[in-house]
Amino acid sequence: MLKGENISYAHKEFEILKDIDFSVDFGKLIVIVGPNGAGKSTLLSVLSNELDHKVEVLFKEKNLKNWKLEELSVNKAKFSQQYNTDIPLLVNDVVLMGRYPYFENKPSQTDLEGIEKAMQQTDVLHLKNRDYNTLSGGEKQRVHLARVLAQLKNNIQNKLIFLDEPLNNLDVLHQHRILEIIKDFTRQGNTAIVVLHDLNLTAQFADEVFLMKNGKVIAYDVPEKVFTQQIISDIYDFPCMICENPVYKKPMIVFGNVKIEAEFV
Repeated sequence: MLKGENISYAHKEFEILKDIDFSVDFGKLIVIVGPNGAGKSTLLSVLSNELDHKVEVLFKEKNLKNWKLEELSVNKAKFSQQYNTDIPLLVNDVVLMGRYPYFENKPSQTDLEGIEKAMQQTDVLHLKNRDYNTLSGGEKQRVHLARVLAQLKNNIQNKLIFLDEPLNNLDVLHQHRILEIIKDFTRQGNTAIVVLHDLNLTAQFADEVFLMKNGKVIAYDVPEKVFTQQIISDIYDFPCMICENPVYKKPMIVFGNVKIEAEFV
């Protein structure tokens, strides 16, 4: 579905990514994790074809660079952690930007229904007539998530979404709600590649974890095989213990010099 081999990237002679192989199938939620400076966001930008690079990244067996923009925009979308915080528009109009690939002058009823559904999903429908600039950071985050989701509301199969730290500024309720939305997106045969910092949410929701440090891939597997005490303590240079989440039966990471009575995994 999406594949890149020997991915390397340097900026001003500083090597950020080093010989990374990446491959993901349809219907997967892949979470990229790692300490600060690991190269997570850079890898996401390379895979989404947002950086000028020499690597061949294949999406649906076709080089991303060979896709026509109008065709790619209805198959792939990306949410970035950097977005314009000063937009003199109503929330409804910001979300409508996600439907720009589908109309020239006037949105159709399908477009309007699409943005309403996306706003419902991200819990911003009640804000649709609000000035975007009056919103809190978390509300703005959810508006842009709605915009990205609206972009991929179509009948095309095997779509791809990239999300770079989509949980920033969100409270616990909305963190879980957004990850449930992304998970449901992948259950429909689509693929999501997400950068997160929260390892426990990653363990709970990810199908596979891509662990990075210093521009290299350290592990790429299911959470149970990536989240071990030795691997996580070494990667983050901080002690941890791993036990089983009693609700979800997934690895649960507890950082610090702690002792817990649990079955370690």
